[in-house]
Amino acid sequence: MSKPNPMEPVKLFFSIFAKETTLLNDTIEILSSAYGQPDFISEEMLFDYTDYYSVEMGHSLVRRYLSMEELIRPENLPDIKLATNEIENKTALNLQRQVNIDPGYISKAHLILATGKAYTHRPYLRDGIYADLTLVYQGKKFCPLPWTYPDYADEKQLLMLDKIRSRYLLQLKMQQQL
Repeated sequence: MSKPNPMEPVKLFFSIFAKETTLLNDTIEILSSAYGQPDFISEEMLFDYTDYYSVEMGHSLVRRYLSMEELIRPENLPDIKLATNEIENKTALNLQRQVNIDPGYISKAHLILATGKAYTHRPYLRDGIYADLTLVYQGKKFCPLPWTYPDYADEKQLLMLDKIRSRYLLQLKMQQQL
């Protein structure tokens, strides 16, 4: 018989893209107010892996990733996704999103994104939110899966995510020493 153990806290992570740098920075401020200070904010980059969002949000989208200093309980992810959906709705113009916020978390074993879209590899969490297993950590690196979005499978992003994971592991170690 397996005995349930509490899950370790995880590293809260966001991918944000928008039409303009100002919208990105404003969103980072809103998320910082809600979830504490970021301990990592990526450089601004083009979001050009897909045109899926172009009808709603336009072309030439810009993106930033951030991770938050404070670790969270993984079971809080649905609440965070619902809150980011609300931020997207509040900043929308004529029912068109101006910013897209994808929350997730990094653990020792994987990167999970929260989504409202069901699919075979996305277990249901609650309140209409699913967990998207985006990357697994094997062989001392993050590894994409057959369904991983191309931007998360990009080598530059994988290296960035590994640095965030290293920071997370250090935080866990420091917590255990307390």
